[in-house]
Amino acid sequence: MYRYSLFLFSILVFSCQSDSSTESRSTSSQSGPPNIVLILTDDQAWGDLGMHGNVFLQTPNIEQIATEGAQFDRFYVSPVCAPTRAAILTGRYALRTGTSWVTHRKEVMRSEEKTIAEYLRQANYKTGLFGKWHNGSQYPNNPKGQGFDEFLGFTAGHTNNYFDTRVQHNDKYEITKGYLPDVLTDKAIDFIDQQKEQSFFCFLSFNTPHSPFQVPDPYFHKYKKFGLEDKEAAIYGMIENIDDNIGRLSNALDSLGLKENTVIIFLSDNGPNGVRHNGGMKGIKAQVDEGSVRVPCLMSWPGKIPAGRLVKELGAHIDLLPTILDMTGIQAEKDILLDGKSLWPLLQGNEEEWNDRPIFTIQSNGLSQSYPSSIRTKQYRMVWDWANIPSLYDMMDDPKQEANIINQKPRVADSLAQIYQAWYQDVTQKGISIPPIPVGHNESPTTMCYAPEAILRGNVAFKGQFGWANDYIIDWSGKGGMVNWNIDVIEEGEYHFSMVHAATEGALDKDIFLLTAQGGVQAKLTKVAWSPNVKSPDRVKRGEVYERRWIDQTLGIIKLAKGPQQIRFQTKMNAPNLFELKAIKIVKL
Repeated sequence: MYRYSLFLFSILVFSCQSDSSTESRSTSSQSGPPNIVLILTDDQAWGDLGMHGNVFLQTPNIEQIATEGAQFDRFYVSPVCAPTRAAILTGRYALRTGTSWVTHRKEVMRSEEKTIAEYLRQANYKTGLFGKWHNGSQYPNNPKGQGFDEFLGFTAGHTNNYFDTRVQHNDKYEITKGYLPDVLTDKAIDFIDQQKEQSFFCFLSFNTPHSPFQVPDPYFHKYKKFGLEDKEAAIYGMIENIDDNIGRLSNALDSLGLKENTVIIFLSDNGPNGVRHNGGMKGIKAQVDEGSVRVPCLMSWPGKIPAGRLVKELGAHIDLLPTILDMTGIQAEKDILLDGKSLWPLLQGNEEEWNDRPIFTIQSNGLSQSYPSSIRTKQYRMVWDWANIPSLYDMMDDPKQEANIINQKPRVADSLAQIYQAWYQDVTQKGISIPPIPVGHNESPTTMCYAPEAILRGNVAFKGQFGWANDYIIDWSGKGGMVNWNIDVIEEGEYHFSMVHAATEGALDKDIFLLTAQGGVQAKLTKVAWSPNVKSPDRVKRGEVYERRWIDQTLGIIKLAKGPQQIRFQTKMNAPNLFELKAIKIVKL
């Protein structure tokens, strides 16, 4: 168990002890419990702030949160986005929640996990999420199923375009007008205005500076004038836009008279998406070194968090839920093991109430192996690379990780290795597995089975090779090509199947087969459309697929039994580049 790993840590290293409980403190005032505004950026590095030595960026509105409140000198998240988000939402390490990677359903968080939104909604908060989710696209793993009253954004790892783009608004889709981070901020401000008479939780989850690298001209050209390459100029422009939007949000809270009783929390979900200024730290996104997982974390609450406070103890994503519960006076569920602990004592300057504890990092990629990974204590970081070769660094004397001291400190290395393995065995007790797609919930009768969630057989392939978010399936002309989706039918009944696709005239009348354990349907391809990629104003060549125009065609009705099963999709094409598959849509009748 994790408590055991902390106990082992105390004996072998620092004689520290764990406190994973959330002890309520009264934070009530004449204006009631505090509102919570959580701002999360995507791929913004620790070094992407002026206050952290970036000579190009000016980020006064973000930094104002620290000026009015506190900043954490050492705050840690996961190497990639979906695991970080699961840890923030639950107060538990991502592997404990079922989240292990960023695509192929490895990003899905178990629906039984209790999130910040669910805690706060039970306490009569209104809850809204504006932006990226990335912990499951189908109910009950989506925002609606995990505690959010209002959702506008996207559930996958990224959206393909940031201007005039398609987003999900609760159970429907709509086309936005303008630059997406601006739209998300507008909607967050509208939500706050609508809920100003009661307590609210506003989660503003920006899609930037994640790729594709798209940003309005004024921001981009400003940084090009510094002589920066296009990618870095776009990233810094995206971050300045974030700063401007945070300024707008702060001004809205002021004008509504809500600032004094609102907690604002700002952080990023992982290290930089490429090499750039990051304080000289080793590592970038998707790695397990210091620069990969150390991010800015700032918090303000006027009159409650002392202005200008610098917290030097280690904090992490798992600590946000217990901290928010502490601030709002909400009790944690006694039968839920929280890996995090409330940061409230540190925010109040009570370091004597704080005991050192290790912070764990793993880049699992959905695999059942304990590396690449690392463990961070106040003094050391121990790292296991992709070959499971360990190294040890004294982070106090060597913050850039330049000197591997594992041979000089074998006892420390052995102790940390034991602690890490005990933790890994604990958080993977339920295993690392890919959950089936839930189908047939009355609360959400329509289920989309997206291409990156499929299992590919034969010659078919992902357009983008890796199957990142928004990818689609091509090359249907080879023999034996098929795709399977693992689903879990909640209720026996009849279900209507259709496909979301693109096709040329050459695909007309080709056979389409959809098979299940209970039977199947055979149809002719009758609807064709093959338009060019949607125009994308990228500043640099993207690594993701481009957006397409898709059409729907009915396939038929199949009666499905209750329980786990597989659906199989095949076509008969005699040439490549005739047909592309985006998704299968299943509607409960």
